[in-house]
Amino acid sequence: MSYEPLYVAYLIYFNRDRDYFECHEVLEELWLKLDREPLYKGLLQVAVGLYHFRNGNVTGGRKMLRSATERLAPYPADALGIDLGRLRSEAEVYAGRLENYDREPFDYYDLSIELRDPILIQAVEQASQHIAPNIPQQRGPRRGAKHEAREANKQRN
Repeated sequence: MSYEPLYVAYLIYFNRDRDYFECHEVLEELWLKLDREPLYKGLLQVAVGLYHFRNGNVTGGRKMLRSATERLAPYPADALGIDLGRLRSEAEVYAGRLENYDREPFDYYDLSIELRDPILIQAVEQASQHIAPNIPQQRGPRRGAKHEAREANKQRN
């Protein structure tokens, strides 16, 4: 079995770099290419949930992780060459902890996606040599050229 390069990039950004913004960017592109496949949407939402909580948005983190677990529920535990069952379970625990965050706060922590398929492991190892980490990581939405032009006009006026 071969794996989509965007999926491989997602795994690199998720496990190696903990760059959840970039995870969203690459997996959204694949999700759209594959006619909005729910499995990829669930994986995307795990990254977005971690991104939100790491940036102080407890509610956004909880909602995304809860939605991710629901979206990933119908798929086999070993889908896409990863331990999806473990990821789903860990995301569910995380979402549950965020439900009680006001009463029992805790420090942010990362999740990891365990790779199971040797072909996927090899693909990730090879691709990681060619995918440079984003330093610094993107911490918020990117603004387009129109926004930049408006900001430049504001500064001139």
